[in-house]
This record gives sequence, structure tokens and C-alpha cells, in this order.
Amino acid sequence: MRLSRAVRDTLVGALIAAGALASVVLFVTTTYFTVLCLIGIGFLALPHLTTAVRWVCDLNRRAAARSGVPVERPYRPEPEEIERDIVGWVRRCKWILADPASWRDLLWLLLNSVVGLLLGSAPAALLYYAGEGLVLAAGLWRPVAADGTGRWYAFITVDSWPAALAAALAALAVFAGWLHLSSWILKGHAYFVLFLLGPTQGARLASRVRHLAETRSGALDIQAAEVRRIERDLHDGAQARLVSLGLTLGAVDRQLDLNTEEARRLLNDARSSSVQALRELRGLVRGIHPPVLAERGLADAVRALGIASPLPVTVVADLPGKLPDPVESAIYFSVSELLTNALKHADAGQVEVSLHYADGVLHGQVTDDGRGGAAMSAGSGLEGIRRRLASFDGVLEIDSPRGGPTVMKMELPCALSSPKTSSS
Repeated sequence: MRLSRAVRDTLVGALIAAGALASVVLFVTTTYFTVLCLIGIGFLALPHLTTAVRWVCDLNRRAAARSGVPVERPYRPEPEEIERDIVGWVRRCKWILADPASWRDLLWLLLNSVVGLLLGSAPAALLYYAGEGLVLAAGLWRPVAADGTGRWYAFITVDSWPAALAAALAALAVFAGWLHLSSWILKGHAYFVLFLLGPTQGARLASRVRHLAETRSGALDIQAAEVRRIERDLHDGAQARLVSLGLTLGAVDRQLDLNTEEARRLLNDARSSSVQALRELRGLVRGIHPPVLAERGLADAVRALGIASPLPVTVVADLPGKLPDPVESAIYFSVSELLTNALKHADAGQVEVSLHYADGVLHGQVTDDGRGGAAMSAGSGLEGIRRRLASFDGVLEIDSPRGGPTVMKMELPCALSSPKTSSS
């Protein structure tokens, strides 16, 4: 296990060293055309060079994440609706030059040409040096020492078999160092990447402000859509039935003295209409906040969804306390829609729902064995779920390869407000 990890680290380090050589070329070229922007010529090449620079930086961010040091992309979002002409090209260049992350990328390219080359090649150098010592100790020292001078290895002059044995022990020590130090060397490079290619505190705050603005807009849109839905349901359902009920009671009043049988029939119709209106009002209330959430909590409400689904649904919930009502409602309706998608679109045979709370975050996962291929697109139900969760600073992650299975992961930061009251 450790050997395979060291081999992979060595290969990744070699790629990092090769990228360090490319960093020199990118730094010189990008700096040259950035300077040429002062006279207008550099605007033609700068966007293409920036794409290449950010691609190389992203590769190093991935390598850092592989070493256990995740690095976020710090770039400002590209302006919307950039014209496809010279004016739009200039606007894109101004966006690049105004982004502090672009200048940090250039600084990183310059320093990485040294740091990346040294740290990236270090694992391969250790492995080579260990192999050299073992080969030397195996007998290569004899033709080398034929002139009477011997071969220098790790402070040992290898000119005899005892010295060769000492060199072999030193080579084994270097090999052990390669096994244990390769991952730490790459982690050192990962922290170097984090220091220069990660977002600064100001960039994080700006990104946070943009995220909050987007989620606030999404929450307002969701609220407006919900209000329109309630108005539509009231107008088409309960309101129409109540109007009909009023007309029926008026007819009863007119027929009460003239035709008792007809009045009795109209009263029965009015009773049926009132029952139906009450049923529709209850359904509307359940659509706003299902009573089972208030009465039994999120875990039992999701179990009720599983029981009501035509698909076999397994629910595993570990919620040690009461969640805020808006969070419960968001997760409940998200799970409900995901179960519907699994039934209608995924052709699934079974579904598993898991809910658990850890470190201030509610984690939800819906897994089905359907045909996969689910993707988030504008106007889709999954996009609606993402926007619903984003209004609580939550996220929706989709893993749905062709052929399945489909895994939907939801995370919502929240706080528990009371001990658990739902059944286990």
C-alpha cells in the first residue's frame, strides 16, 4: 500500500516538475503580452494565454487536493453577455487584468519554476539515488574502482565489499526515506499552491457576498413561485367550491318553501362541496408545511414518504435533535421530489434515503439503482432543488453515470434546537 502510494506520488511529482518547466514559458509569454496590452496589441492573445495559465493552475490545485489540501478557485465570475466583437474582447481582457487572482497566478508561475521543479523532482531523485546505491553495491563498484579511486556514495567510498555493504544499507535508508517522505514532499508543494493559488480573505468575502446575493434572489423567486401556486390552487380549487357552495345555498333558500325535496338535494350537494373544499384546503396546507413534520419530525416524515412511494424505499435516519422548521421543510420536499424523479425518470427498482447530522451540518443522500444520466439544467427539477437548498447555504451534489446508480447528496448547515422526538 505504501509502496504503490509512493510510486503514484513519484509520478505526480514528475508531472509537477514538468509543469514547472512549462511555468517558465507561460510566465514569460503572459507577462510579455500583458505589457503589450499597454499599446493595445496584447489584447488579442491575453484571453487565450489566461485560459492556458488557469488550466495549469487548476491541474496543480487538483494535485494539491490529492495530497489532502483542497484549494478553491479564486477567480471572479466572468461578466455576462460579453459581445462577440472587439469591444467584448477588450472587456474580457479588462476583466482578466482587474482580477487580483490573475496577478497571483503570474507570481505563482514565476516561483513554481523553482519550487515546483525542486519539490516535484525530489521523490524521483530519491528513488534514483536509492537504485544507484543498490546497483553500485551489487558489484558495479568493481569496474568503477579498477583505477583504485572507488565510487563515492552517501559519504562512503565504495572500493571493497564491506564498503559496498555499507552503501547498500545507506541505499535502503534512502529507499525508506522515499517511501515515507514522498507524500510529505508533495504536501509541501500543495501548501505552496494553497498559499498563492487559493482565495485570499478578501476574495472569500467577495465570493460569499455574491453567493448570498444569488441565494437571496433564488429564495425570493422560490417564495414568489410558492405564493403564485397557493393563489392558483385557492382560485381553482377551494375558492371555486366555496363560490359554488354560496350559490347552492342561495338556491336552497329559494326552493325551501316551494320544493322541499329539491331543497334537500341541494343541501346534500352543499354538504359534499363543503367537505371537498375542506379536503382541498387540507391538501394545500400539507403542500406548505406537512403536518407530519410538525407532529413527528423530519425522520418520520421521510419514512412516511418512503411508505407512500410505489418503490421499495429504505430510510436510515440518525438525527439527535429537532431541526429548524424551514430546514426540515426544504429537505422534506427535496427528498419527495427526488423520490418522484426516481420513479418517473430513472426507472429505479429501489431507493435508499439516509439522513444524519454531524459537525453542524445536516447530510442527506438519496440513492437509486436506476439508469442514471441525471443532470442539472436550467428549469429542471434538480435545479429547483439546488436553488431551494442554496437559500439555506446548502448544496446539492449529483453523481449519476450512465447506467446508474444515481447518488444525490444534500448538505445544509443548521443547528439542532431540541432533543430528538421522532422515533428511531
